[in-house]
Amino acid sequence: MQVRNFEDLIAWQKASVLAKEIYRVTRQTSLKYDMGLSRQMQRAAVSIMSNIAEGHERGNPGDFHRFLMIAKGSCAELRSQLYLARSIGDLPETEYRQLNSTTVEVGKIIGGLITSVKQKRQK
Repeated sequence: MQVRNFEDLIAWQKASVLAKEIYRVTRQTSLKYDMGLSRQMQRAAVSIMSNIAEGHERGNPGDFHRFLMIAKGSCAELRSQLYLARSIGDLPETEYRQLNSTTVEVGKIIGGLITSVKQKRQK
């Protein structure tokens, strides 16, 4: 399948699902009372999908690589925030496991995309 726009990227699709899940969990668990942490988690999740989209749309492999690195960093940021939310009792263990697993998966997909873009840049 040829990638014509960022919506075709599996990394963006998975990041979009992750962002929706983060919004859901920050509205339905006790995270809704911790506005600072829940907003930071929302921003990190949105940053992942937004940086994938922005980097792709710039049409330059160097820019795409840079924005993918930022998206991967936002993945790590979100994983760290999930850990904190669980450890302070704002995120149930089952939610934590599911979201952490998804975040790890998205990070790996972005990592693969980074490798692919890096190889294209070196040709």
